[in-house]
Amino acid sequence: MLTDPIADMLTRIRNANRMSHDVTEVALSKMNLSLARILREEGYIKYFKPVRNKKTAKGSIRIFLRYGPRRERVITDIQRVSRPGLRRYVGKDGIPRVLGGMGISVVSTSQGVMTGHRARQMGVGGELICKVW
Repeated sequence: MLTDPIADMLTRIRNANRMSHDVTEVALSKMNLSLARILREEGYIKYFKPVRNKKTAKGSIRIFLRYGPRRERVITDIQRVSRPGLRRYVGKDGIPRVLGGMGISVVSTSQGVMTGHRARQMGVGGELICKVW
């Protein structure tokens, strides 16, 4: 049993990216789907596909990583900010700008999971999930 499935997803993406793999699989959950959707919208991954295993009735998300024309990494790093042992909540004014706007922060708000930029625009705060650059 995993105690932090979000950290597991981010670690799998980070490790696959460092080894220049094209695809990785993570556990299927609503939060992981939301994170994958944001990474796709922001251009950090090519696309993702939910996959169901008919034998075990468990699902996974197949994530296809994106690289530059000469195989340079699009994702430099991913950091988990809020974790089960220490939750990090931020107000609308406390949402950090990652590398002066070159990266993104992901926030779980009452309006759903969104980027820090969008949360600032909507005027909502929430749990700071991770930073990607």
